Amino acid sequence: MTMEDVLQMVKEADIPAAYHHFEEGESPEPPFLVYLYPESNNFSADGIVYQAVNILDIELYTNKKDPDIEAKVEAVLTEHGFFYEKTESYLESEKMYEVLYEMEVLISGKE
Repeated sequence: MTMEDVLQMVKEADIPAAYHHFEEGESPEPPFLVYLYPESNNFSADGIVYQAVNILDIELYTNKKDPDIEAKVEAVLTEHGFFYEKTESYLESEKMYEVLYEMEVLISGKE
């Protein structure tokens, strides 16, 4: 999967989305998504990266707990064959919920 493929997958949720963050003043009203690659978990062989593996975080932000929107995001991830871990927190300073989906993405050579 390329990074462009990931972008297209995120767009399928039909929720405003940005890579890493929205610029100041450009953040839409919740719900919205932010996705990023905070680290890698590469597979090595013979001292080189044999298979590039990025950790992909998709963060869903909402004003209130919204199981329907979570189900929409999860349906897209399932449709694309992702195994994900899910955590949730309330951001008191922002007065928003954050649902974090963490998964691994095998990176292909084509972009």
